[in-house]
Amino acid sequence: MQVVPVETAAQRRAFHRLVPPLYRADPNFVPPLLLERQMHFSAKHNPFYQHSDVALWLAYREGRAVGRISAQIDRLHLERYQDATGHFGFIEAVDDAEVFAALLHQAEDWLRGRGMTRAVGPVSFSMWDQPGLLVEGFDTPPSVLMGHALPYFQDHIAAAGYAALQDLLAYDYDYPPLPPLAERTIARVMRGGGITIRRIRKDRRHFADEVALLVDILNDGWSENWGFVPMTPAEGAEMGALLRLLVPGDNGAVAEHNGKAVAFALVLPNINEAIRDLGGRLAPLGWLKLIWRLKVRGLRSGRMVAMGVRREVAASPLGAGVALAVIAATRAASYAHGTRYGELSWVLASNMRARHIIEMVGARVYKRYRIYEKLIL
Repeated sequence: MQVVPVETAAQRRAFHRLVPPLYRADPNFVPPLLLERQMHFSAKHNPFYQHSDVALWLAYREGRAVGRISAQIDRLHLERYQDATGHFGFIEAVDDAEVFAALLHQAEDWLRGRGMTRAVGPVSFSMWDQPGLLVEGFDTPPSVLMGHALPYFQDHIAAAGYAALQDLLAYDYDYPPLPPLAERTIARVMRGGGITIRRIRKDRRHFADEVALLVDILNDGWSENWGFVPMTPAEGAEMGALLRLLVPGDNGAVAEHNGKAVAFALVLPNINEAIRDLGGRLAPLGWLKLIWRLKVRGLRSGRMVAMGVRREVAASPLGAGVALAVIAATRAASYAHGTRYGELSWVLASNMRARHIIEMVGARVYKRYRIYEKLIL
């Protein structure tokens, strides 16, 4: 077996094409769009590369690709935490402990050679992207921009010396009326006055300022969460491009208190529902199928990809009320667009305040993702 760096165009194609065959027997696997993945791994298109160093490897056995991995050093993480921690991600391989160990060893060597003393992952590429390894909830497909895995991954990562560090949760929920407690909490906050709920402004005149506002709320509200690294303006612009392309304006809601925006929520249509049978390709007819499914047939599921509440109100009854209010507003809007069930993700298992709010709307944990660590002194 050899583990080789990904340097050529052919190797980059192999890095992406390795994945679907691993899941051939998994009915819940959704092949990612190859074009989107190629852009995600492009320094020209992905702003993560602006503040990070990234390396990729493939494992080969008898001339056949049997595994892959990335390693990355995020300079923004190091500036914030000063903890000599690097990350690995995008780990995929056949069911063989030797392959996993070789891939992880290669990533550790690369990180160690650059002064890192701890490896954390999988984080693919960042906490704003697809962090964590699926360890519970293999029986349903992943929602849009969420990871999937096979059950043996966790065993082989643990066998390579990695210990659980943090768990991330995905909640599912359907669209009945809100539970009475949530309705009462929202009504109580709205009666207090000074609260308005509005849709996200997507018109050309206001859109750039709106995206900057959402990033500001996210960076403020999430700043005390484990593993937080601020979203950069360039990463915010990338989020904005996705918002403009895929999200109806009323699928996002902003709560204002006395004229100041203090909370928002954003629901992304579950594109995985539309691309599941395309095999990762949009040519020759995939484009037509995707457009028809998005614009004509519609999607029945969505994912709340972001919810933020400013720290100044987060711990107060006002904070809980506005969080529930923006969730309720996006639920109502996405229901009007045909959505009947959805996912709220991801949420730190240790973030009991956020979990309490989410569970007040009747959501249930249905998937668990795990981040591991290992000292590599």
